[in-house]
This record gives sequence, C-alpha cells and structure tokens, in this order.
Amino acid sequence: VQLQASGGGLVQTGGSLRLSCAASGYGFSNYHMGWFRQAPGKEREFVAAIHRSDGSTHYADSVKGRFTISRSNTKNTAYLVMSSLKLEDTAVYACAVSRSIRYGLGYDRDYNYWGQGTQVTVSS
Repeated sequence: VQLQASGGGLVQTGGSLRLSCAASGYGFSNYHMGWFRQAPGKEREFVAAIHRSDGSTHYADSVKGRFTISRSNTKNTAYLVMSSLKLEDTAVYACAVSRSIRYGLGYDRDYNYWGQGTQVTVSS
C-alpha cells in the first residue's frame, strides 16, 4: 500500500482544514488507518485512528472534540477534518496503515506503511 497525504496549509487559530490520505495498491480496506503528527523538535505523536471496516475511531486527548477521522473504502481515501485549530496543532501530519489490533493505541510501531507528511501551520 502506498499513501499520499495532502490538504495541509496555513490557517489562522480557530480555523479548519481537511487532510486527505489517498491509498494506492491492493487491500486498502484490509488496513486500519491512522494519522500522526510531528512538530519541530518533538517526537511523533498519535492523532487519530479508524477501524478498517466498522467505523470505530480513536483520538488523542489533545484533539478529541476538534478533529474527526473518517474513511471511504470505495475511494481508497481517509480524511482528517481539523477544526478549532490551535497554535500547538502546527506540525507535519502523516497517515499510516496498520493490520494490528493495537492500532487504536497509537503506537507507531504497530503501523506498517507510511505516507509522506503534509505541513499544517496554525498562525495567530
């Protein structure tokens, strides 16, 4: 599976963005999807994840209630809608896929394939 993230950009605090992660190759619907982010000088951190088929979702506490993850298996695409953006949301956001039942715990070691990141910058 190859992943391509897009949709990043510059937005003011309180604004919204929608990130997309397009998958190519075989078996997208066999994988759980996750979004991670990495800010300058910080470690990569889990943002959100979605089950491969039943729609169940998991979120980091820092984004719960503000971000929404979704997917379309017919379009081989996952989405991350980010609202009420804060300065601390500034980071490179990357999508990844997992076959692990632990996908919702947010450990990057449980993710098998990664896309390149897309920059999200929140300004005041």
